[in-house]
Amino acid sequence: MARAAVLVALLTPLAALASAGGAKLQKAPVDLNDLVSLQRGAQVFVNYCLNCHSASYMRYNRLRDLGLSDDQIRNNLIFTGVKVGEPMKVALSTREAGELFNIPTPDISVITRSRSSEAGSGSDWLYSYLRAFYRDSVRPTGWNNLVYENSSMPHILWQFSGQHQVNVQEFDSHHDATAALLQAKSVARVDEISVKGKDGKEVKHWVMKTIQPGSAGTLTPIEYDKLVADLVNYMTYMAEPARLERTQIGIYVLLLLGVLFVFAYLLKQEYWKDIHS
Repeated sequence: MARAAVLVALLTPLAALASAGGAKLQKAPVDLNDLVSLQRGAQVFVNYCLNCHSASYMRYNRLRDLGLSDDQIRNNLIFTGVKVGEPMKVALSTREAGELFNIPTPDISVITRSRSSEAGSGSDWLYSYLRAFYRDSVRPTGWNNLVYENSSMPHILWQFSGQHQVNVQEFDSHHDATAALLQAKSVARVDEISVKGKDGKEVKHWVMKTIQPGSAGTLTPIEYDKLVADLVNYMTYMAEPARLERTQIGIYVLLLLGVLFVFAYLLKQEYWKDIHS
């Protein structure tokens, strides 16, 4: 009985996802203690993300937390001549962004926090998003995304991942769509659609989309997943640089409270011993 209850609890979110429409997110391998991964992620972020997106809540000098010196930051991660103590701002103006993408590019300092939902953490969302691009000739950029459909952002890392295609499957029942979503090993989404039947009545169908490998990139799929994991790891750190310190302080505070509890209990015993006797 207990085993069945656990199974129902695990399947309910995915069943709701298949019913309402949305992507099944992949778990991001975040490890904020891995400084080498964070350093690699910072390099990818500066070289590929900071061209269009600002991270104005983050200053370059916070990269010292990752074991980097000011000289390393200045020589390897700053290309605009700004000082180490300045925020990570993009050179692309709002007007230029509007001309290129039809909308201003958002600041992504805290995207791994703002994108948290019932489907997963913001880190899971970003990790899945960066692995869910596929070719779409209808879109202005030539790209679309399973996690964020009709995104204005082109696939900036396509030379590493290659150019993937989308595979579409149609199901007549919600149950079959949910089962297929559960079995999907990559990023997948299920959407409910309604079409008119021969009798004029609306008939519901469920469409599942998955990423299908296309032309290869310069990296293998495993290497590309590692690159994305490093980038997401860094952006998770960037959203809250004090997170590690906060967690460590929290552990010490809990230990202190545990010690104080022991003394408080002994003091209570001392106060009440005469009453109990």
